[in-house]
Amino acid sequence: MTDKIREIINSAVPGATTYVVSPDGTHFEALVISPAFEGLSLVKQHQMVMRALKEAFAESVHALQLKTFTPQKWEAEKQSYSVE
Repeated sequence: MTDKIREIINSAVPGATTYVVSPDGTHFEALVISPAFEGLSLVKQHQMVMRALKEAFAESVHALQLKTFTPQKWEAEKQSYSVE
């Protein structure tokens, strides 16, 4: 499911780099970095991602913790995250 979520987000958000992890297969955390977020409020960034994931939530995703970053913000904060 993590690969499916990643693919959905990357298809919907231009230029996205997406990391998705899940400890149990129903709860997920996604970090999404994209230049498409430039100039958008955090709410608008999250709406862009969540619209694309609406079907996945209806089927099998119980919870998603979402964090979005512009490339500049990611460079400033990436040391706080452990991603592969």
